[in-house]
Amino acid sequence: MSLIINKKQRTYIPADLTITWENLEPLFNELKSREISNADELEKWLKDRSELEAALEEDFAWRYIKMSCDTANEELVKSFQYFATEIEPKVSPLSNELNKKFVDSPYMDHLDKQKYFVYSRAIKKALEIYREENIELFTTLQVKQQKYQGITGAMSVEINGQEYTLEQASVLIKDLNRELREQAWKTVQQRRLLDKDDLNILFDELVRLRNQVALNAGFENYRDYMFQALGRFDYTPHDCYDFASAIEKEIVPILKEQAEKRREALGLTVLKPWDMEVSVSGKPALKPFNNGAELIDKSIACFNAIDPKLGEKLATMKANNLFDVESRKGKAPGGYNYPLAETGAPFIFMNSANSLRDLTTMVHEGGHAIHTFLTANLELNDFKHCPSEVAELASMSMELISMDNWDVYFDNPEELNRAKKEQLADVLKTLPWVAVIDQFQHWIYTNPNHTAADREETFKQIYSRFGAGFTDWEGLEKEFGNVWQKQLHLFEVPFYYIEYAIAQLGAIAVWKNYKENPAKALEQYLAALSLGYTKPMNEIYETAGIKFDFSAEYVKELAAFVKEELDKLG
Repeated sequence: MSLIINKKQRTYIPADLTITWENLEPLFNELKSREISNADELEKWLKDRSELEAALEEDFAWRYIKMSCDTANEELVKSFQYFATEIEPKVSPLSNELNKKFVDSPYMDHLDKQKYFVYSRAIKKALEIYREENIELFTTLQVKQQKYQGITGAMSVEINGQEYTLEQASVLIKDLNRELREQAWKTVQQRRLLDKDDLNILFDELVRLRNQVALNAGFENYRDYMFQALGRFDYTPHDCYDFASAIEKEIVPILKEQAEKRREALGLTVLKPWDMEVSVSGKPALKPFNNGAELIDKSIACFNAIDPKLGEKLATMKANNLFDVESRKGKAPGGYNYPLAETGAPFIFMNSANSLRDLTTMVHEGGHAIHTFLTANLELNDFKHCPSEVAELASMSMELISMDNWDVYFDNPEELNRAKKEQLADVLKTLPWVAVIDQFQHWIYTNPNHTAADREETFKQIYSRFGAGFTDWEGLEKEFGNVWQKQLHLFEVPFYYIEYAIAQLGAIAVWKNYKENPAKALEQYLAALSLGYTKPMNEIYETAGIKFDFSAEYVKELAAFVKEELDKLG
């Protein structure tokens, strides 16, 4: 099999185009002034525009990837900032002009309505909320948001004479020695508290700027603006409140019951935050691999066992150096799959500390990666831009589907069983935390004039409503109020979070189908991913063989299924 990635041939922009504004401006101007005299010419214009946008996206992707791999490198930070300050602000008004040209074209109605329905709807929405005075604000936000990576990427701690990144230190919170767990947890929290004020100042500024963006666009608040900007055509803010209530009613009691079993198994009077990750089996934390290279190889084998075509996709990424998985100082926190729009493959970035969480991160990002490959040949670049509710369905379903082949990571059946149990407990745990972050954002942006103290108090109230991690926080009030600062999404991608819960429900439904008929469920799942964003969201979910639904009844039904599967594992 060939592991060479063959990029699509460019037919409009020069093959050797260097991304500078001087080189881009003539191309945008040509698109803007081009005469279009029939529907075929309009389609050709759309493809040419798409090719230019894909080249721009990939250039930006590499600047972001390189910067997050080495946040201390000033040249890489400057390269990212050049794009954010010198290219994006100039592209934005011209893109708006091109959107107008498309919508105003008399030939738009001659295009295949089904094929372009989702695309046209998004273009009309973008035109509706576009404001020239927001361009400068978006540039400022882009640069400021990146500061979160700089601050958190520099964090490290010393425990028993050894330096750890925060990701590496988190492994110690699973240690069987309770004193060591407590020491590690408190050391990490103390380190976070050192930067608490700086991050609060940064966040206050982000809230102020985002609120101004919303006001400029004629919205009452940033929450309402973002629902439009994110193209949430299928649900409303009110639905999010209902979803949160369903999670509180159906999921929180299950997790509370599990926490009580944990407390008894560990022989404790109360559970503290450092007691929630340690195995109740009395055995050391699971170690599914020894280093990053082994994680990649085992994941290729796992995907290969699901379907050889999927394993080949990850093998192609390995052959083309499209992974950076080891945790190290100066590297941004978190993990992501970044699609490379022209290459047609993605880059996977993560911070591995050789834990079970890293295994699930890899199969999660691997699900995104498969999605990137399956949509690579869609006609327009915008057809690949899936809403997060669809993108996260790809990744979260893969976490569950892949479990049948986790024996590549665990040759001991007892450890394999433990890994599956921990994963399913995490699936349920995801839902309340998503509800916390989502409800917190609703409050933040509908109360934009709040203070840092108000924010902390509100976070505590919301977190408590959903179980506060099902632990006792007495004597840890400062740490409790500061938990929200670890969530990168709040700083960098506001309102991107409820999608995880919506997609988690969808993923459980995909997995339920997979347990009943693996071949059919896998075929439906891959067919849904191959659509990209060429169909409305509910149709994509239907193609996957599931419902786009987050009603209380559906939450209850799927939670009962997960609980049943957990019980089977003993």
